[in-house]
Amino acid sequence: MASPRVLKLADQIKVIVAEMLERRIKDPRLGFVTVTDVRLTGDSREATVFYTVLGSDEDQAGTAAALQSATGLIRSQVGKQLGMKFTPTVTFVADAVPESARQIDDLLERARAVDARVAEAATGASYAGDEDPYRHDEDLASHDGRDAPDADSAR
Repeated sequence: MASPRVLKLADQIKVIVAEMLERRIKDPRLGFVTVTDVRLTGDSREATVFYTVLGSDEDQAGTAAALQSATGLIRSQVGKQLGMKFTPTVTFVADAVPESARQIDDLLERARAVDARVAEAATGASYAGDEDPYRHDEDLASHDGRDAPDADSAR
């Protein structure tokens, strides 16, 4: 678990990077970027910025190139705004959350399709035996005692 100071610095870096991407970086390759998380090492020397990009694979590749070329400017601005003795290196990593969410949605859709097929196959089906296969107290009382366990033999 990171210290509260490191977590606070990571949040500040996230805000600084997001503002830089919105206002200062004017690269035409930069797509619709969302900064999802920033993780800072315990010694505050390396910051990993996770981001997502809305769009196609070409948009994602262009945005990755734009972020790579703007890393120096973003790092210098982080250093100026935070006033730290050592400015952390900034590394941009595409966040895997959207892809994982897409895979989960696909799995849920397959499960719904299988459930629908099972429900369709079950319409009009009848029970293999009785509708309620379990014994009840009134069933035990109606038998002559041969199937029911003897209360004296259980002791």
